[in-house]
Amino acid sequence: MADKRDYYEVLGVNKGATDDEIKKAYRKLAKQYHPDLNKDNAEAADKFKEAAEAYEVLSDSDKRSRYDQFGHAGVDSNSGFGGGYGGGFDGFDMGDLGDIFGSFFGGGFGGRSRRNGPVRGRDIQQALELTFEEAAFGCKKNIKLTRMENCEECSGSGAKKGTSPVTCGVCNGTGQVRSVQNTPFGQFASQSPCNACGGKGTKITDPCPKCNGNGQVRKSSTIEVNIPAGIDHGQTVSVRGKGEAGLRGGPSGDLLITIYIKKSEVFEREGNNVYVDVPITFVQAALGCEIEIPTIDGKVTQRFPEGTQHGTKFRLKGKGIPSIRGGARGDQYVRVIVEIPKNLNGKQKEILEEFARESNDKNYNQRKKFTDKIKDYFK
Repeated sequence: MADKRDYYEVLGVNKGATDDEIKKAYRKLAKQYHPDLNKDNAEAADKFKEAAEAYEVLSDSDKRSRYDQFGHAGVDSNSGFGGGYGGGFDGFDMGDLGDIFGSFFGGGFGGRSRRNGPVRGRDIQQALELTFEEAAFGCKKNIKLTRMENCEECSGSGAKKGTSPVTCGVCNGTGQVRSVQNTPFGQFASQSPCNACGGKGTKITDPCPKCNGNGQVRKSSTIEVNIPAGIDHGQTVSVRGKGEAGLRGGPSGDLLITIYIKKSEVFEREGNNVYVDVPITFVQAALGCEIEIPTIDGKVTQRFPEGTQHGTKFRLKGKGIPSIRGGARGDQYVRVIVEIPKNLNGKQKEILEEFARESNDKNYNQRKKFTDKIKDYFK
């Protein structure tokens, strides 16, 4: 025990590491030093055994607790604490390790593969372009799909009508074949897909003529999809069960529709709020006015008071986008753009010059404040 390295050091994790961090660290080391990948490297085999021993202890909450309190003595079967590491792989709990090895050696320990079981169908991804108004209020759209569907002739079995698939004689219906390898640390048993049946566990002796034994055929169809009100650019609508058909009785995948919204010539959207820029003349801004304002519900009349400034925003409560989760709508904000006239004729210039002579600081609060600040600054 004195020569043993700290288990946390072996896996390269901190003492407070989570179970996921410990498992991730072990996966990396197990793959790096596995004897099958380092057949002529004795040092790799030692490191593999060391990592496996560390993981066996630190992945078990009881053993990890004893190890944290008493060190290696707390998990050594000869020290009186019990429940230690056995020094080999006989009797070693391969629950998690079977899953780990299976993830990168194509099989595993203990026959965990489900290749011959039901398999969920693939999801289908589609893009859909909507107008600003369609996204705001929701709509119905017809979506054209080309997808794999279960063959109607054989009901997805792949076998000719009136017949059934037979159990594979090589793997006896498991879909897996087992192989054993001898190593310096004992025997390693692994599983791989059966080549005779392709991992299905069954073989079709008389295939369906319509699908050629595949159990599925590619079909084109059109389905109607409801797009919810308030959907935003880049969001995805999921239609359950409208993807490709599953295998061996597995459920169908989903249809995933990503929304793209055309740019509006009038409105801008931020979240559930709508913005519209409204240009007015400087005379309208000075004297005040009433103007018809567009909203996604139609036109409304907006009053701009005397002395309205460029950039002022007016709020129209509840005139925005409906919430996709229900509840209150957003608001619309009207941004005022005061337009300065160009290409003035002589008379217009005279009128403005006369207006300027009649004006004083009381008419320009912001200019007066700025002038006063400059005077104070240079005193």
